[in-house]
Amino acid sequence: MPTAVLTDRERTAVQAYLRLLHTVRAAFDGPPDDGLPVVVPPAVLAEADRALAGAGLAGNEDEFFRLLRGWCPPV
Repeated sequence: MPTAVLTDRERTAVQAYLRLLHTVRAAFDGPPDDGLPVVVPPAVLAEADRALAGAGLAGNEDEFFRLLRGWCPPV
């Protein structure tokens, strides 16, 4: 499988997305908290938003996920 070569900004966006994904998974995998909704820290969401905008990928999910699949293929 060919590997995508990312720009620094694209790589930053992918890494921020992966941090967001891991944070959300950890929040949902944790013990139940008396029925309270799962909360993702706003800073993690803001980091991902800034990184996507900086890479010119905000609003272009198809391109972003193409890059993500090329850089971090499923195992």
